[in-house]
Amino acid sequence: MDIQKLFEILFVVVGGLGVFLLGMKFMSEGMQAVAGDRLRKLIGAVTNNRFLACGVGTAVTSVIQSSSVTTVMVVGMVNAGIMTLKQAIGVIFGANIGTTITGWILTVKIDKYGLPLLGVAALFYLFSRRDRIRFTAMFFLGLGMVFFGLELMKDGFSPVKDMPQFVEWFHRFEPVDYLGVMKCVLAGALLTAIVQSSSATLGITMALAFSGIIQFKTGAALVLGENIGTTITAFLASLGTTTNARRAAYGHMLFNIIGVLWITTIFQPYTDGIAMFVERFQHGHLPDEAVYVNNAVTYPYTQAAIAATHTGFNILNTLFFLPFVGLLARLLMFVVPDKAVPETPRLTYLDMRLFDTPSIALEQSWKEVLRMGQICRTMMDTLRHILDNDQIDSEKADQIFQKENDMDMVQKEIVEFLGDVMSGNISHEAVEESRRQVRMADEFESISDYVTGILKLRLKIRDGQLHISPEGKQDLLALHDTTARYIDLINKAANTDEVPPEFFSEAKTKGTALTVNMKEYRSKHLVRVGEGIASPLKSLIFTDMLTSYRRIKDHAFNIAEVLAGEK
Repeated sequence: MDIQKLFEILFVVVGGLGVFLLGMKFMSEGMQAVAGDRLRKLIGAVTNNRFLACGVGTAVTSVIQSSSVTTVMVVGMVNAGIMTLKQAIGVIFGANIGTTITGWILTVKIDKYGLPLLGVAALFYLFSRRDRIRFTAMFFLGLGMVFFGLELMKDGFSPVKDMPQFVEWFHRFEPVDYLGVMKCVLAGALLTAIVQSSSATLGITMALAFSGIIQFKTGAALVLGENIGTTITAFLASLGTTTNARRAAYGHMLFNIIGVLWITTIFQPYTDGIAMFVERFQHGHLPDEAVYVNNAVTYPYTQAAIAATHTGFNILNTLFFLPFVGLLARLLMFVVPDKAVPETPRLTYLDMRLFDTPSIALEQSWKEVLRMGQICRTMMDTLRHILDNDQIDSEKADQIFQKENDMDMVQKEIVEFLGDVMSGNISHEAVEESRRQVRMADEFESISDYVTGILKLRLKIRDGQLHISPEGKQDLLALHDTTARYIDLINKAANTDEVPPEFFSEAKTKGTALTVNMKEYRSKHLVRVGEGIASPLKSLIFTDMLTSYRRIKDHAFNIAEVLAGEK
């Protein structure tokens, strides 16, 4: 065996594979940056309707060009409790269909134009100032790298045909019988599990088939195995997650394994049917038909046959499983039973598994910011109960202190999460959205601090054996209710898809009115102090409480500015 020639083949193939994988990454990131808002809306549209969930999985995976990323994202969302098991199963079914678009992209006959496409797209990517043009160019840059990498792998594998040892080794994997089919399936599964990218192994398979090293049916069997190997990514992502998240990962594995097992029992008629379909599709050219180009023998029609095998398998398997989504969910509940000790949910639903899809990551962090607003409102309700009663309920006071500690941790997790998102390759709009969310999280956390501060002042009145006069209590509760309604106004705007144009002027007007009310109540209190109704010590505490409500309003108004895009 010529060692030097072997190393030359290895260097070219490995280099081509690296360019191919980097191209897939650029394609995915470019499309995510351009279509981020649409992705968020698609994920938000997922319901318990299995057909809709399947459609969403297909669409999202077609955009981000990776079923592994989609399934890992789904595991993360199930782990967070924001997607049910049935929804996740439907999305995973669709992801398996969506990922087959990669094979059809590779069949487009522009291989030799991959390098010029790469070069032109790189110029736009490097020198364009507009984000949309820049990330669109990034997509085409990745597409050029995919085709150029595939061309390199084809060129690298070409000399293998002249090496008898390798040809003989590859012949061991010919699917002439069921055992041969399963050998190919196992080889495809192992290779995909190692590189953790079915797109990469699909590219290798097509390069081998194009060079004539393997025939169509061998490539078809390898592709079936690749469907099993790709499940390793979701399985690894499920380690250390909640029970439902592990069920979603195992559902992906069962879906692909059972599908491969039943399709291999009809492998010969299935591939014969694909060959007939491709023959019509390619105007009478059979999959294993040779084409002579520059004195070299190639088999370009095999690529379309392999892509059709991949797509056909996943569509048939999805149609087979869709009626049994509920049954599969119950089976998974049996295989992965609930834990005897209830699982403690995390403070936030944020998951590092979402970093590969920044648009979805921002959607989840936004939900956490909205949840901070709801927690602030809950704290206000609890505080009102305490202020309205002469005897302080220690349990409710502890609830406020606990929620304030939780808010500190939630803010910390959101800031760290968004910091990691911003460190990635994301658009200017995504960076601005991240900054908006960081600022809003900070403002909500400050509101919780002032709510807790008012509670501490109320406890100080109790510990000093002081009492709030009926007039003072009435004014304090009135200011509290006005502030609570102001927070409701902010939360309502934050929870709408589009903030109404009149929102900011309303927030400004009501904020000013709240400040006027606070000053009026403070003046009335000072009059009571002058009349000897209120003591000077209680006066300091009471005015601090009034000022705290004004500070709550100020932070809520800062959020209004963010929502309205004023600052």
